[in-house]
Amino acid sequence: MTESGNVLYTAKTHTTGDRLNGVSRSSDGRLDIRLTSPTGTGVGTNPEQLFAAGWSACFHGAMGLAAHRMKVALPPDTTIDAEVDLCMVNGSYFLQARLNVTLPGMARESAKALVDAAHQTCPYSKAIRGNVDVEIKVVETASKDG
Repeated sequence: MTESGNVLYTAKTHTTGDRLNGVSRSSDGRLDIRLTSPTGTGVGTNPEQLFAAGWSACFHGAMGLAAHRMKVALPPDTTIDAEVDLCMVNGSYFLQARLNVTLPGMARESAKALVDAAHQTCPYSKAIRGNVDVEIKVVETASKDG
């Protein structure tokens, strides 16, 4: 670990099996999921879906904090569509990811500044910076141009 500070929360999970046929449970019992292959027909989710959900939720929170700091209102109908790709090149797996952010009614310039600020502070964005190819787009605002 390179940074130290006050720990605000520690997520604890216990996993048996793997991404093809596993189970993950949180220590508090609030998460209890079956794992399955992204291309399989099994019941459950996969790590890429979990990452997409966690990153987009965290990013939404980071946008709320950035909006407060910038003294702008985060539109109540803000949405984020996250895409996380599991890729392979020469037998080696890697991830690439995209966030498509919708900020209805917000001027494009303000929306872009808000998304850029959130990307600098979101813990998930920080964790993958330099390790995962990331693209973040503002896909809808008040102004379609620019």
